[in-house]
Amino acid sequence: MKILVTGADGFVGSYVSAWPEAVPLVERGQRVDICDASTLAAAIQNIRPDAVVHLAAQSFVPQSLRNPRETYEINFFGTLNILTALRESGFSGRFLYVGSGDMYGRVPIDSMPIQENYPLRPRNPYAVSKVAAEALCYQWSQSETFEVVMVRPFNHVGPRQSTQFVVAGLAQQIAEIKHQKRTPAVDVGNIDVTRDFTDVRDVVRAHRMVLERGRNGEVYNVCSGNERSIRSILDILISISGVSVQVRQDPSRLRSAEQERVWGSYEKLHRDTGWSPEIPFEQTLRETLTYWEGEIR
Repeated sequence: MKILVTGADGFVGSYVSAWPEAVPLVERGQRVDICDASTLAAAIQNIRPDAVVHLAAQSFVPQSLRNPRETYEINFFGTLNILTALRESGFSGRFLYVGSGDMYGRVPIDSMPIQENYPLRPRNPYAVSKVAAEALCYQWSQSETFEVVMVRPFNHVGPRQSTQFVVAGLAQQIAEIKHQKRTPAVDVGNIDVTRDFTDVRDVVRAHRMVLERGRNGEVYNVCSGNERSIRSILDILISISGVSVQVRQDPSRLRSAEQERVWGSYEKLHRDTGWSPEIPFEQTLRETLTYWEGEIR
C-alpha cells in the first residue's frame, strides 16, 4: 500500500512521513508544488497511490492576512489540482483532507465545546481558504468515484513545530534562557486566552484512524476536549526548566479581536473510530522543551 503525503516537509507531515507506507509528493526527486498542475499530475501518475493524506497548506494566519491571494492559491486551488490529478490517474482509494479548528471563527462560550455541526464563520483568509477547500472536498465525496474524509484539527503541539506558533516559541525562549543564550525574559502576546491543544502524535494517529475508519463525506474534530490558557502552559514550561524568568508583553504579538476561550469536542471522532488522546500534556511540553534544548546545543 502507498499513502501519498502532501506537505511531507511540514510539522505534521514529518510525523505522517514516518508511516511505513508513506510516500512524499515528489517528481524526479524534487518536491512538487501543488500549484503546478502539470507537474503534480505527472507525479501522481507515477506514484499511483492507494490513499492520500493532504497536509500541504499555507497555515500561518498572519501570512494569510499579508497575502490572501497566495493563501487561496495554495489552500483552495492546490487542493483542486490534487483532486483533479487523482481523478485523471484513475485513483479509487481514500483521500483525507486536513482542515482546521480555525474554520469555526468566533464561537460564544455557551456553544462550547465546539461540535462539527456548529456553523463555519471564518475570520481570516487562512480560515476562508480552508472552509472553501473543505466544501470542495465534500462535493467530490458525493460526485466522484473515490471517497473523501475530512478532519478539523484544533491547536496541536510537540517537537519540531515552528516557533511561529505559540508553544514552540515559548519553549525556544525558555531553552535559550536555560542555556544562557538569552537574558532571563520571555516575550509574550496575550497569555490569558485559552485554546484546545493536542500532542501532534495523537493528531497524526487520529488522521490515520479517520483515513481507515471515517465515513465518506464526514468531517471530524481532532482535539483534546480541554481548554488550557497560554499562561498555564508558560508556567509549566518554566517549572520543568527550573529557570526564573521575567514575562514581558510584546505588542507585536497581540492579535486584534482575538477569541478569549476555545475548546472542542471529539465525541464524533471517538464514536466512529475509537480515537481519544493518549499523551499527557505535561509530557508533550517536556519533550517540546527537550527538543529546543537540543536545537540550541
